[in-house]
Amino acid sequence: MSLLISLESPGSPDAIQLINELEAHLESFGYPAESRHGYSVDKLIKQGVAFFIMRDAGEVVGCGGIKLYDDYGELKRMYVRPEQQRKGYAQAMLEHLMNYAKQHGVAMLRLETGIHQIPAIKLYEKVGFHRCGPFGEYRDDPVSVYMEMTLS
Repeated sequence: MSLLISLESPGSPDAIQLINELEAHLESFGYPAESRHGYSVDKLIKQGVAFFIMRDAGEVVGCGGIKLYDDYGELKRMYVRPEQQRKGYAQAMLEHLMNYAKQHGVAMLRLETGIHQIPAIKLYEKVGFHRCGPFGEYRDDPVSVYMEMTLS
């Protein structure tokens, strides 16, 4: 594995492709529109989300972003292509985002995901995330799972 994770614009062709794939993947679960909180490419850019593309031997395998707030960081648009799953890429991206947050003085990470994202939820729990209530602009939603972790 010759893994490279690079900071890129969410408007780059690779980022747009991955975000579109993620949207199609999430649509397959039937989440209602009002329960889908993923940022558009424009919103990722406007909100200043640090967005990363992961490549292995030059092949694009996934992405992830982090929005920094005053008192926490929120994971955004984390995705690994289905054919590339179970190879450690999601954990590598998650560790990269955690390190990025630490380097920027963030002590708490939060995220919102869907109830059907079981492998993602298991990964988040494995690295130390635990369930919490809605935060920021989120509200109670029966198909959302909110999680947080303190960075050491």
